[in-house]
Amino acid sequence: MARGKIQIKRIENQTNRQVTYSKRRNGLFKKAHELTVLCDARVSIIMFSSSNKLHEFISPNTTTKEILDLYQTVSDVDVWSAHYERMQETKRKLLETNRNLRTQIKQRLGECLDELDIQELRSLEEEMENTFKLVRERKFKSLGNQIETTKKKNKSQQDIQKNLIHELELRAEDPHYGLVDNGGDYDSVLGYQLRFHQNHHHHYPNHALHEASASDIITFHLLE
Repeated sequence: MARGKIQIKRIENQTNRQVTYSKRRNGLFKKAHELTVLCDARVSIIMFSSSNKLHEFISPNTTTKEILDLYQTVSDVDVWSAHYERMQETKRKLLETNRNLRTQIKQRLGECLDELDIQELRSLEEEMENTFKLVRERKFKSLGNQIETTKKKNKSQQDIQKNLIHELELRAEDPHYGLVDNGGDYDSVLGYQLRFHQNHHHHYPNHALHEASASDIITFHLLE
């Protein structure tokens, strides 16, 4: 059954268009490869898809530059001259911009002022004054931030000092302050001290009868 003739027009569906592009691109590259092998031809193909993606084919025995150079020789068309001229023009503009920037920097350092007229000197003076104003504002803002930071640090140190003094005063007023930590009570402490003295008396009765340590005084004081 004969194939129907395909109408050549733009494919509206994007997916179908991409699929067709890929298939026909591969077919074209296959034909170019066959020409290279069968006929010893030098073939170069450069393609850009609708999304500007580059695809290219070049015969294994040559390069793209060699093909373009050969094209210039055979067709007497200078492919590179226009591009070279554009590059030269871009280079000239960049050099001019660089010279102007260097001159402006020197003028702001007080150099190269002789070539300026009175209006240019006034403009430079106003610009420098505005710059000084911005620098001063930034300096004062930075100093203010440092002062505020220092004040906060001092306030924190003062709070720590006050807390320490307050705790020392509490210890001086109450000798039992801080004796028991972690939720303990005085009974457990007294029980431990009483057991300690009972054991001490059992093992060293004579010593216990004749000597009383500081622990004995504290224990009976707490019992009272």
